[in-house]
Amino acid sequence: MKPRPRITPDNEPFYKAIAESRFVLPYCADCGKAHLPPGPVCPFCFSDRVKWRPASGRGRISTWTLVHKAWFPAFADEIPYNVVQVELDEGPRLTANVVVPKEKLEIGMPVAIVFGHAIPRFRPVT
Repeated sequence: MKPRPRITPDNEPFYKAIAESRFVLPYCADCGKAHLPPGPVCPFCFSDRVKWRPASGRGRISTWTLVHKAWFPAFADEIPYNVVQVELDEGPRLTANVVVPKEKLEIGMPVAIVFGHAIPRFRPVT
């Protein structure tokens, strides 16, 4: 069984929303910027007022790499798989995996989140 992400009070709303097929981001109530990973303070203005808001979960691939078994033995049954950095339309960058063969990955490819998984996954937007 694949290990689940470490869920803390700071990121619990993120994973709870993913389980409910929703995507939410933490926004600073003072400067208004979205940020990931969530934490007790805003990384831009250091305010401790964070509000979670719905987001589209759409963005574009900015970088990607093929993961090998030696890096993450717990995911050996899914190795090799692709890890991507997605520049979200709402602003922050999210590290995730993508549901598409390696040969089809392109920088700038539009993607959208796939729900029902313990960690965010993306698929190409057609």
